[in-house]
Amino acid sequence: MSAARKKVLAIVLAGGEGKRLMPLTADRAKPAVPFAGIYRLIDFALSNVVNSGYLQVVVLTQYKSHSLDRHVTQTWRMSTMLGNYVAPVPAQQRVGKHWYLGSADAIYQSLNLIKDEKPDIVVVVGADHVYRMDFSQMVAQHVESGAACTVAAIRQPIGLADQFGVIDVHPEEPRRIREFLEKPTDPVGLPDSPGEVLASMGNYVFDADALVDAVTRDSTTTGSKHDMGGDIVPAFVRRSQAGVYDYKDNVVPGATDRDRGYWRDVGTLASYYAAHMDVVSPLPVFNLYNFEWPIYTSYGPQPPAKVVQGADGVDARVDEAVLSPGVVVSGGIVTRSVLSPAVSVAAGATVDGSVLMNGVRVGAGAIVRNAILDKNVIVPPGARIGVDPEADRANGFLVEDGLTVLGKDQAFPTAG
Repeated sequence: MSAARKKVLAIVLAGGEGKRLMPLTADRAKPAVPFAGIYRLIDFALSNVVNSGYLQVVVLTQYKSHSLDRHVTQTWRMSTMLGNYVAPVPAQQRVGKHWYLGSADAIYQSLNLIKDEKPDIVVVVGADHVYRMDFSQMVAQHVESGAACTVAAIRQPIGLADQFGVIDVHPEEPRRIREFLEKPTDPVGLPDSPGEVLASMGNYVFDADALVDAVTRDSTTTGSKHDMGGDIVPAFVRRSQAGVYDYKDNVVPGATDRDRGYWRDVGTLASYYAAHMDVVSPLPVFNLYNFEWPIYTSYGPQPPAKVVQGADGVDARVDEAVLSPGVVVSGGIVTRSVLSPAVSVAAGATVDGSVLMNGVRVGAGAIVRNAILDKNVIVPPGARIGVDPEADRANGFLVEDGLTVLGKDQAFPTAG
């Protein structure tokens, strides 16, 4: 049967706690963290799956999942008449009185979803990366190869190999995995590019029956961490049933030479911030304006963004900035920044190199620099954030990697 005629179920693993993104994950799951103004991180995975033509999707959630479940339920609605859906599925303790022990256990505890749908192929993707990918091309290679498991991989400099799960390929069969190496210190470069290695992207394609068998076996394996990358894929590798899909071969409609092949793991505050700077640059490394492969979301009934003079008659100035619907800049200066819906910047205020989430208000004359401010933070008139790291720490703000970060609803201390 050709890949086009195979029945595909997509599973999005969205139970991540995201400890390294604290305080942004103090009140929400990592896939629910806002990104680029109007999106949530999970929107990128779901948009890629849906744009690939796969319209039966389950989202496995666990950690502080309310805002994530609400976003998926309110935003991602399909035609039920045609049997299409995006359904959030919380941890259900179907096989015992415990939560998910790992990504493989999440699928094992949710095998009823596969048995009910009876797919030929299961596409398993993570929910917290920023990228565009046509999974149908990966599925086509998977079916053609005869492999039971295929792992998506992105090329990385060999010097960074110790930061990733690295895929060692057969020299004569570059699409077959010889060994899966976890953060190796002495990796071997690729046959066609000795200075590069293939790093796992956390996206997989499986024959459905092979996946069911693998996670069932793993559930009773002593010493297993029940992890897709750490346990399930190596088991397929040992049986010579694992293939690799090179991300550089993926062709996404509308991609430019500059943003083709972009993939960012936003697992830390520094990488999360850097990905935003990729978006605001004059020639963006990640192009949000590719209308041939849209990123879908919902941001509510917001009015258009507005840039006007302040009450003192001074013009506002905005450059290298992403302004979401509902933003009002009244005589302030905004540069190299992302402003989410309903953010306001008052007269004389400066916002530079910063990420402001929904409802943040920057008072008159305030300065916000190299900062991430979560929802509903109110910066008082004349306040300084990101100007003096020691003063920020004294105010109880997190200072890390040159960034000052305020959590959701975090108050600016009052004088006195």
